[in-house]
Amino acid sequence: MATEANGAETGGLVFHPMDQFIVRPLFGDGPVGMFTLTNATLWLALTVLAVIAIMVLGTSRRAIIPSRSQSVGELAYGFVYKMVEDVTGKDGVKYFPYIMSLFMFVVLANFLGLIPMSFATTSHFAVTVVLALAVFLAVTILGFVNNGVSFLGMFWVTSAPLALRPVLAIIELISYFVRPVSHSIRLAGNIMAGHAVIKVFAGFAALAVVSPISILAITAMYGLEVLVAFIQAYVFTILTCVYLKDALSPHH
Repeated sequence: MATEANGAETGGLVFHPMDQFIVRPLFGDGPVGMFTLTNATLWLALTVLAVIAIMVLGTSRRAIIPSRSQSVGELAYGFVYKMVEDVTGKDGVKYFPYIMSLFMFVVLANFLGLIPMSFATTSHFAVTVVLALAVFLAVTILGFVNNGVSFLGMFWVTSAPLALRPVLAIIELISYFVRPVSHSIRLAGNIMAGHAVIKVFAGFAALAVVSPISILAITAMYGLEVLVAFIQAYVFTILTCVYLKDALSPHH
């Protein structure tokens, strides 16, 4: 939020766009410990409740003429199911519940973070890294369970000249272990950047001269962030499907 500067700073505006990402205790002003209830804890819990409300309560009374919540649940179900089937094939459909849960959590966390005075949980690497590592470990374990040692064959590029295969194997191995890094940074970075830009524009709204322009910029940026919230959830989910496909068919 922009505040009027005083004292050493004369008549300017001070912006603190990153303050919105600070994890604070819900009660009191003490340090944040392992079991401290924080603003991040609250909005993570609200995200889980939102998923339950849409996918469980919203579809509990299914009807031929669907309610709004049932329509949203069915659209999300069909969208993710087709994604899983198209990318991983029939073999990957059995893992649809996990991927569906992942998509709903990420997309609703992104949307809830756009509510004024809320907290964008997916802007924190502590959240996105855990999600990405869960995908990475699950896919790696699944790859060895389904394929055994032959799963390592995905790092050996048989179509390349023999002299280049060891070099390509090292590159493939590094790129494989970089997956959770890129998977998590992409989501957190985009959410954090968008919210920070909106906060900067909101700070300029305090200046009467540029206030109308600032409000227009905030409106346009907010609309873009709504789109980004969905796109980033889609990208996170489809990358999960791609990684799952590698585990199911490492030699494909």
